[in-house]
This record gives sequence, C-alpha cells and structure tokens, in this order.
Amino acid sequence: MSNDFYTTSILPHAGIIIKICRAYTDSQENFEDYFQEVCLQIWKSRNAFQEKSKWSTWIYRITLNVCLTLTKKSKKKGYSKEFTSEEITKNDAFENENLNLLYDAIKKLSELDKAIILLHLEENPHKEIGLITGLTPNNVAVKINRIKKQLKILLDGKIN
Repeated sequence: MSNDFYTTSILPHAGIIIKICRAYTDSQENFEDYFQEVCLQIWKSRNAFQEKSKWSTWIYRITLNVCLTLTKKSKKKGYSKEFTSEEITKNDAFENENLNLLYDAIKKLSELDKAIILLHLEENPHKEIGLITGLTPNNVAVKINRIKKQLKILLDGKIN
C-alpha cells in the first residue's frame, strides 16, 4: 500500500475506522489486527469502487464487513482475549474510563444496532446511515431513538 493512498484515501476516514474496529474488539492486539485488515481490504478493493456512493460510505461498508467477518472467525475459534491493565494504558483509545464503558455497552447491541449507533456518533445523516445499512431514513431515526434508550439503560449510573 502506498503512503499516498493511505494519506489521501484512508487517513481522512481513520476516525470511523478506529471507532468501528474498537467496538468490535476486546484487546489492543485485536484492534490493531482489525484496523490493519480494514486498511488492506480498502487498498485491495480500491479499483472496485464505482462511485455509486460517497467514498466515505464505501469505507464504512468495508470496515463493517471486515469487522463482522473477523468477529465471526474469532468466535468460531473460541478466541476472546480481555484487556490487561498494561494494554489499556498503552493506547489513548483505551484510556478513557467513560469511553470504555460506552464501548462495552455498544458491544452488547445487535450487529445492526452497533453499526447504526457508531455511524450516528460520527454525525452521519440518517440518509447516509440508511445507504450503508439498507434501511430507510425514517427507520434509521426510529432505531437510533431505541438504541439511545437501550444504551441509557445499560449505562445508567455508570458514567460520570
């Protein structure tokens, strides 16, 4: 993968890639593997992009698909590694206790709900979320409200 491609085509969207990979992993090592695999798949399939959607939408879809695929593979192997306190302190993405609680709650959501709330947290419009998930914008809005209520229940009293 060339540095130019990474800098111009992946790096501007690293925020959502990081958030999605973080929501689907349980360790720094897995996070790094997922992130690397997403970047590789974006690079490998770059010529398949047909401009029927925005580049960012296409990246979200690849990221979600890679994370779902890797999650299924790791569940089949029975592999699940929890964070050690040493690993958590090595990366800023894992240091914020409230953020860790939020990600723990998000991990308890269904795969579709997880994708929807992550895209919503990235401030994507309902239409864009609908294009990525295959839902109508109205259905997205309803699901977001339900997901927020579910997260509020899961997090009640845990976040400062």
